[in-house]
Amino acid sequence: MSPQNANHSGHGRNSSGQGNNHNQDNHSGQQSHHAMMVADFRRRFWISLVLSIPIIVLAPLIQGLLGVEEAWSFPGDSYVQFGLSSIVFFYGGWPFLTGLADELKKKEPGMMTLIGLAITVAYVYSSAVVFGLAGKFFFWEIATLIDVMLLGHWFEMKSVMGASGALEELVKMMPSEAHRLTGEGKTEDVPVTELKKEDRVLVKPGEKIPTDGKIIEGHTSVNESMLTGESKPIEKQQGDEVIGGAVNGESTITIEVGKTGKDTYLSQIVDIVRKAQESRSRSQDLANRAAFWLTVLSLSVGTVTLLTWLFVGKALDFSLERMVTVMVITCPHALGLAVPLVVAVSTSLAAGQGLLIRDRSAFERARLIDSIVFDKTGTLTKGEFGVDEIVSLGEREEEEILRLAAAVEANSEHPIAAGIVNKAEQNDLDFPQARDFHAITGKGGEATVEERNVKVVSPGYLKEKRIDFPEEKLRSIAEKGKTAVFVLVDDQPWGIIGLADIIREESRETVRQLKEMGVRVMMLTGDSEAVAASVAKELGLDDYFAEVLPDKKAEKIREVKAGGGVTAMVGDGVNDAPALVEADVGIAIGAGTDVAMEAADIVLVRSDPRDVLAISRLARATHAKMIQNLWWATGYNAVAIPLAAGVLYPIGFVLPPAVGALVMSLSTIIVAINAKLLKTA
Repeated sequence: MSPQNANHSGHGRNSSGQGNNHNQDNHSGQQSHHAMMVADFRRRFWISLVLSIPIIVLAPLIQGLLGVEEAWSFPGDSYVQFGLSSIVFFYGGWPFLTGLADELKKKEPGMMTLIGLAITVAYVYSSAVVFGLAGKFFFWEIATLIDVMLLGHWFEMKSVMGASGALEELVKMMPSEAHRLTGEGKTEDVPVTELKKEDRVLVKPGEKIPTDGKIIEGHTSVNESMLTGESKPIEKQQGDEVIGGAVNGESTITIEVGKTGKDTYLSQIVDIVRKAQESRSRSQDLANRAAFWLTVLSLSVGTVTLLTWLFVGKALDFSLERMVTVMVITCPHALGLAVPLVVAVSTSLAAGQGLLIRDRSAFERARLIDSIVFDKTGTLTKGEFGVDEIVSLGEREEEEILRLAAAVEANSEHPIAAGIVNKAEQNDLDFPQARDFHAITGKGGEATVEERNVKVVSPGYLKEKRIDFPEEKLRSIAEKGKTAVFVLVDDQPWGIIGLADIIREESRETVRQLKEMGVRVMMLTGDSEAVAASVAKELGLDDYFAEVLPDKKAEKIREVKAGGGVTAMVGDGVNDAPALVEADVGIAIGAGTDVAMEAADIVLVRSDPRDVLAISRLARATHAKMIQNLWWATGYNAVAIPLAAGVLYPIGFVLPPAVGALVMSLSTIIVAINAKLLKTA
C-alpha cells in the first residue's frame, strides 16, 4: 500500500487470541530429545562424582599427601577401587566410549577419541595392576577425568539447547478455536484443525484470524506487522486476502477459508525456519581441533615411548608405565573445560549486560561480523507512528492544526490517532474535549471541536468528496515514505500531518559506530520502497531491501552471505525468524515476539540496537580467553610429555605417573582461574 493511500479508521481494538499446540507434535520430539541429553549428562555427572569421592580417598597418592596411608588403607582396598572405578568407567564414561566408536567409524577423531582412549588405556592398565601386573593405579585420574568431561559436556549441551523452540512459538500464534458459520446463519465454536476450505468464519474485533482466507463481508484494518513486517495496520475490505495469525482491527468480518494446515502462510514460515535450522553450517569447535592433534600426539608419543623402552631392554611393566604416564599426561582435563568454562562465564557476564546468548558457536562468530542486516520496524524504529511533520495549507499555525487534530483523535485507539495525540502531549498542547465523535469507515474520524466540524481523514476522503487540495504538498510527504492525513475544519483543508515510524535515537549511534568499525550496515523490511529509502537515507545505511516478504527474507540474507564474510541479522518479528536462523549470527530485539527470540542466537533484552556493539566486544574478549585457555590446556604438554616419556631418565629423573596427574590438575586450575578473569577483559 502506498503512503498516500494508507487510510486509517476511527477506532480499533487491542490484539488478543489464544495460542494452541496443534502443529507442535512433529517438533516436540526433537525438543524432548535435547532435554533428555542434558538430563542424562547431569545425572551421569552427579553419580560419577559421588562414586569418585571414595576412589580419591583410597588413592595411594592422596593418602600419601595427607599422611594417612596406614589409617585409611585396608586389605582389599585395591579391589574396592577397581569396583567403583569400573562403575564410573562404564556408566560415566559411556558417552565418551560410544563417541570414540562413532568418531573412528566416521574417520573424524576428536575430543571423544582422545577422552575414550585416555580412560580406556588407564582403566585397562590399572585393572591389570590390581590383578598382578607390576605398576601403579590410575583409578583416581580416570574418575576425575570422566567427572570433568561430563561437567564440560553438560555445560555445553545447556548452552546450545533451545534453538528448536522457535517452531513451538510460531504455532502458538494461531488461535485454538474459530467461530464457524452454520447453514442457518448461526455460529459454532470449533477447533481450528476442523476448518475446511470454503468454510465461512466470523472474526470479531481484536481476535486473531484463524487461517488464511478471503473477506466476503465487512471492512476493517488488520495488523500483520508480526507476520509481514508492514509497520501499520492495513485496510481490508470485501474480496481482500487475510493471513492466519494476523489481528483483526475495529470491525467484525466474515472470511471464507482459503487454506488450511500446511498450506497456510504461517505453516510455510514454520517450514522455512525448520529447513534453515537443519541446513545451517556449524564451524568446527576449537577444542575439538586441539583434541584431534592431542590424540595424534598421545598415540604417537605413547607408542614410541613403549617401543623405545622395550628396544633398549627395559622390562614390560616399566615400559607400559611410561606409555600410560604419557597417555595420562595427555588426558584433556583442562581441555575439556577450556571452552565450556569461558562460555559459562561469558554467558553470565552477557546476561548482566542484557545479552542472552543462545548459541555458542554463533556468539563466537560475532567477533568476525562483516555485514549486519537490520529489520526496520521495531528494531531500527520503534514500530509506532509519530508525527514527523505538519504542513499548513494557509495562514494557520502548525500548533493549531495539531491541537484540533488531537482533540478529534483522542477519541480513537487507532495507531495513527495515538501518534497525533502523543505529539500534542509532548508539545504540552492543551486541546479541547470533542463532542459527537464518530468514525468515517476506512477513512478516519470527525467530531465537533469548539463548535466547528473537524475531520482527520485520509487523502482518499478528499478525493472521494472532490475537495481541492495542493497535491504537490501531499506528493512531497509521500515521497519521503510518510503516511499523510488531512485536517479539515468545516470541510476546508487546514493542514496535512505527515506520520512515520519513529526512528530510535540509539539506531543512529549504532549505525555510526558499526560503520567506523568497517562493518557494512543494511536494512531489510516489508515496508514500501519510499519508507525504506527515507529511513536508509536518514540513518546513512550502506544498502537496504524493501517490500521483502518473509519467505524471501532468508533469500536476501543468503545473497548477502554470498558476498563473503560473516553476516548478522537483527530483527524482532515472526517475519524475521527465517532470516534470523539463516544468518551466521541471528540477533533478536528482546521486546519483539517470542518467535524471533527463539529463532535467534542472541537476544537483546533491552531492545537497544547499541547492544549489537556490546556483543561484538564481548565476543572478541571471549575468543581471546578461549585461545589463552587452549594454550594453557595443551601447552604444558610440550614439557610434561617428554618428561613422562622418560627423556631425562639417563640423568636419573623419571616423572612418576602421580606427579604427571598433578601437573595435569594444575593446568585445569589455571584454566578455571583464567576463565574467571574474563570479567576484567
